[in-house]
Amino acid sequence: MSDTPAGLFLGQSDEGQDQALLFHRANRHGVVAGATGTGKTVTLQILAQGFSDAGVPVFCADVKGDLSGISQVGTPNEKLLARAADMGLALTPSAAPTVFWDLYGQKGHPIRTTVSEIGPVLMARMLDLNEVQEGVLTVVFHVADQEGLLLLDIDDLRSLLAYVGENAERIGREVGHVAPASIAAVQRAILQLEQQGGAAFFGEPALKLEDVIRVGLDGRGQVNVLDSTRLMNSPRLYAAFLLWLLSELFEQLPEVGDPEKPRLVFFFDEAHLLFNDAPRALLEKVEQVVRLIRSKGVGVYFVTQNPADIPDSVLAQLGNRIQHALRAYTPSEQKGLKAAAQSFRPNPAFDTAEAIQALGVGEALVSVLDDKGAPTVVARTRIRPPASRLGPATEAERAAVIAASPVQGRYEPVLDRESAEEVLAARHAAAEREAEVQADLKAQGRVKPGAQTAQDHDGDDVRPAPARRKRTSNRQTPMEALTKSVLRTAGSTLTRELLRGVLGSLRRR
Repeated sequence: MSDTPAGLFLGQSDEGQDQALLFHRANRHGVVAGATGTGKTVTLQILAQGFSDAGVPVFCADVKGDLSGISQVGTPNEKLLARAADMGLALTPSAAPTVFWDLYGQKGHPIRTTVSEIGPVLMARMLDLNEVQEGVLTVVFHVADQEGLLLLDIDDLRSLLAYVGENAERIGREVGHVAPASIAAVQRAILQLEQQGGAAFFGEPALKLEDVIRVGLDGRGQVNVLDSTRLMNSPRLYAAFLLWLLSELFEQLPEVGDPEKPRLVFFFDEAHLLFNDAPRALLEKVEQVVRLIRSKGVGVYFVTQNPADIPDSVLAQLGNRIQHALRAYTPSEQKGLKAAAQSFRPNPAFDTAEAIQALGVGEALVSVLDDKGAPTVVARTRIRPPASRLGPATEAERAAVIAASPVQGRYEPVLDRESAEEVLAARHAAAEREAEVQADLKAQGRVKPGAQTAQDHDGDDVRPAPARRKRTSNRQTPMEALTKSVLRTAGSTLTRELLRGVLGSLRRR
């Protein structure tokens, strides 16, 4: 058997029954679990290429580098050919249409977004801030909205933090006390993020979702592979980035209900990193996005070692389940094994907990949603062999794929628009120049201390300036740079704040 218009062929059970994931149930999400070395990555590769062949774009992370082989034609050995023959599968080696991405721009096209689009909630998660420090960050984003200051990159965020610190008394009267110690702590966290290379993620041009959700002229969906071999050294950045992308999909895609096949399938590898030490508020947002994004035609599949790594509120929404082998040597592992076994619809032919421990490499327990949306009885299944290469692509092969990519050259050049850093620097420079002029005039005795002055273009005539009303905010100073920035920022402050998404990101307009 091979993939059909109705479903993606996963493998064959011990009873000789074909196991297939129905495309019109694929947006009900799923989980692929199992211990290291049991075949999770190969299963992910099979799923990704199967969806691609059906015309469904895919986004997945390549944590170890092995998944890059999906871009290359497979060379199955005799063992894989024999397994395919036993299943009645016509194994035709082929490669999936692949686009490589990399937050650092080294092993794929760079991915960037702006600080504003990340929002204070996910930014606080990236920076590992406590509740008080997250509150300070929220104030910073509020001030940026109020004053029309664009937050594009890390330098903008750092400049605005300094600005809030310098004007803490005035801003504190409006939104609450802003402690200098908290601002300093956020600044130090930003420095740590920079040292980890995270600053490369912020800036422009920002990623456009249409470059991810792409179907080729041959009808196959694009497989987007995020190289995460280096990114995994910064687990919070990894988790926050994937959650941001998921929230962008949720915010920007229109409702489609239950389509015949998903619009996009999103694989979240090393899913436990998303939930480890996550605050309750963030977990609630994740649950909300996972629950509602189904109606946008997006299927979310969590890949992790043990289903127990995923909170019950999220796990309950994952209808399609593929469980590879688990080992249970410690009490905590035994508890996780029991939870994994109980999550399946029992099969009277075997004990689920014992079967999970006895699975070999390339075997899994499979339960998917049937045509009516009910989970099937769990079946011990031999997973089909992949059509693409088992193992990583070489550097030369990766470079060739990148060179032929449909987005080649689109994200490599860095854009640097005028934003908060430049506007605040212009304000500071203008204030220093005005202070110097005042000091010179006072030294010459040509103006009384505290008096307002104006100087003509030749510098020969100094006249008292008309009295000005007292200003309560530096942002009302009619500096040219500020005026340009405000005019460039589309929409009112109220509009910007209302457009902040469920995870605190500012929806791209």
